Amino acid sequence: MPTSTGLQLRPFRAVRYDPASAGELSTVICPPYDDIGPAHAQALCRRPHHIARLLYAHDPQAAAGRLERWLQRGVLVRDTRPALYVYQQQLGPRVLQRGLIGELTLSRGGSPSVLPHEDVQAHVVKQRAAHMAGLRAQLEPLLLTYRSSERSADRVIADITRRQPLAVARIGGITHTLWASTAQAEQDVVTRHLEGCQALIADGHHRHAACRQLSAQENRSSWHSGLALLVDSTTHPLRLTAIHRVIPGLEPDKAAVAAADVARVRPLPHGPQRPGPGELVLTGAGRAWSITDPDPRALDDALAGRPPQWRDLPAAIADHLLLARAWSVSDLPGAVQHVHDAHQAASAVAAPGQGTAVLLPDITEDTVRQLAGEGVLLPRKSTSFGPKPAAGLALRVLDTP
Repeated sequence: MPTSTGLQLRPFRAVRYDPASAGELSTVICPPYDDIGPAHAQALCRRPHHIARLLYAHDPQAAAGRLERWLQRGVLVRDTRPALYVYQQQLGPRVLQRGLIGELTLSRGGSPSVLPHEDVQAHVVKQRAAHMAGLRAQLEPLLLTYRSSERSADRVIADITRRQPLAVARIGGITHTLWASTAQAEQDVVTRHLEGCQALIADGHHRHAACRQLSAQENRSSWHSGLALLVDSTTHPLRLTAIHRVIPGLEPDKAAVAAADVARVRPLPHGPQRPGPGELVLTGAGRAWSITDPDPRALDDALAGRPPQWRDLPAAIADHLLLARAWSVSDLPGAVQHVHDAHQAASAVAAPGQGTAVLLPDITEDTVRQLAGEGVLLPRKSTSFGPKPAAGLALRVLDTP
């Protein structure tokens, strides 16, 4: 593969389910790790060969043993030839996402080819690293978005999707399809297509940091690369939405009064609405308020020591000015719930006594890219890119040392 200062995606031999031994593919793969609640995950783990039994395992060594048994029994099989994989998600006739799965070389020093845009929590990185190292496997790819003006690979990728697919599965109305490219000529076109490109991490910040952590340890050269799905946003832009806050222990009327000390608060007589630019919407118990124009001095105090660019970020204002300063909400687990859908967040607190929700406006991918390029990380749980890849379609399983 040619040397490149941009993205370097290498073919690999994916490990995949064999439906003859594992059963219908749709019954053994699942949505990504963070998109499943505990009850749903527990239910999936009761299925004998479901990927959730590896994904949500509390004991990595026990999960590694299970993975090895599945390989020995042919439940999972390794492809015979290295490939770059084309992965597509489709809803009816509409293609939601199409990208390339392979082993992505991770940046080490210099100008990074992969840009994170959100901060990570050290204990979560440690947990992800222990899980990956214990299994010696990656069960779901990082999701990255890049932009390319070079269109040479488009025809190749389109040709690949006209072939018989390797795998087809359906989850919740979405069709997931996987194709393989094993021809050297095709792979060369695709890898040249990525030269000079820089990718933004859309999902998987903790797993990316875990790979980097493992890569820095002795005898961890296998982690210099990571399983990744690269999506060109010039042809298949990802959906980007805000993540909203639900505070179960906060009364909405009291929250509105306290918020008026640090920002402009106006009642919304017709109930909650989608926030506009520069606006947050507070709602609960059938009432709603618009929050705008943070007090500059209060905002300075709340964001002391933070990048100046955070002053314009909805998540920073919500978390640091309102939750931490105006409402004194603790940072303990369960004090704040993060909800990806604004309607669901508002519905969760619609009845009296159910708490308060803060709805955030969407920010653009251009804004995220600009800040990431400047080295500015957004507050945690600022953005939700999607659709995310399913877990279990194509696994990266390292060879036994």
